[in-house]
Amino acid sequence: MAARTRFAIFDLDGTLTRRDTFGAWSLGLLRRQPGRWWRVPLLLGPLLLFILRVHDRGRLKGAVMHHLFGGLPRATIETWSRQFARDCVAQCTFREGLAALRAHRLAGEEVVLMSASPDVYVPLIGEVLGVDRTICTEVRWEGGRLDGRLSGPNRRGPEKARVLAELRAGRPGLSVIAYGNSKPDLDHMLLCEEAVYVNGSPRMARTVNQPGLRHVQWS
Repeated sequence: MAARTRFAIFDLDGTLTRRDTFGAWSLGLLRRQPGRWWRVPLLLGPLLLFILRVHDRGRLKGAVMHHLFGGLPRATIETWSRQFARDCVAQCTFREGLAALRAHRLAGEEVVLMSASPDVYVPLIGEVLGVDRTICTEVRWEGGRLDGRLSGPNRRGPEKARVLAELRAGRPGLSVIAYGNSKPDLDHMLLCEEAVYVNGSPRMARTVNQPGLRHVQWS
């Protein structure tokens, strides 16, 4: 096999998938745990703190999992998450995104899935996609039961840029191509030799433009 010269980083939500995966995963689990619907009003406090910018997206995400699903056994979470991962890849991904990921794999390049979504299901999506490594937001467990609050940084914005630096350090001499779809993704995408911005607005295409950055429309 020829020596690798490049590795690829893919964002998940809105880049490979057509929709936010965390909301879909949470709603699906609630439907399977109807006795947990009464907990939904508990989210009003964390949501208000987020709106007031007291808490960030990571704290809000952890609060959603903790209040809605805290205490559920690991086996219950994993059973749903495996089904969700299979269905997500089969039904909710951009065909162009899957084709791009497959092309990198066929070229012998390392493929990394990097997402702010939680590790209760993102690594399982990574398994279905056949990526080499998955990096995502980690959540707490208490024994064999879910706590749900974050146990590490929310993998978003500047945190993705920090992770990119670590990946580069372990792969000296390799160039990087990154795929993303949101303004926070630009924190790491603009540090790469190549970047692909997915389904951006015309204004985004006009205002964010530099050598190595391509704007694409996937359907």
